[in-house]
Amino acid sequence: MSQRVGYAPGAYDLFHVGHLNLLRHARQHCDVLIAGVVSDEMLERAKGRRPVVPLAERMEIVSHISFVDRVHAEVLPDKLDTWAAVGFDVFFKGDDWRGTVKGRDLERRFAEVGVEVVYFPYTMQTSSTMLRAALDRLVSPLRDDEAVAATA
Repeated sequence: MSQRVGYAPGAYDLFHVGHLNLLRHARQHCDVLIAGVVSDEMLERAKGRRPVVPLAERMEIVSHISFVDRVHAEVLPDKLDTWAAVGFDVFFKGDDWRGTVKGRDLERRFAEVGVEVVYFPYTMQTSSTMLRAALDRLVSPLRDDEAVAATA
């Protein structure tokens, strides 16, 4: 009997409980879980900003999660190219993608090659975007104080 291989891509920047939940849920739906950690360049291209934590460090963090069997540096923009390079049977994503143009296109393209797309609940109370905004708010007053001190 062949093993069901799952693939859970993500930035995994500012690793938080939402990331942990996604990986935990994914592991329950496959025999082997590969976590795709999106490269710094790919994130900059997709989101217009670089991650706070560099790729090598994000991969190190994710590789030590007990549910993850293998980590893959995701450097290709097309998920089907990643599938061809890595090989997986099921693709995991947060349900914030469900019903979107990107999500429907992904489902259609993966269905053509026999890959199932499974969505998990998005953790609303915590996200890297929220953490980044909180950090920016903490750092901004410090920058303002430094600017005032420099002009004094």
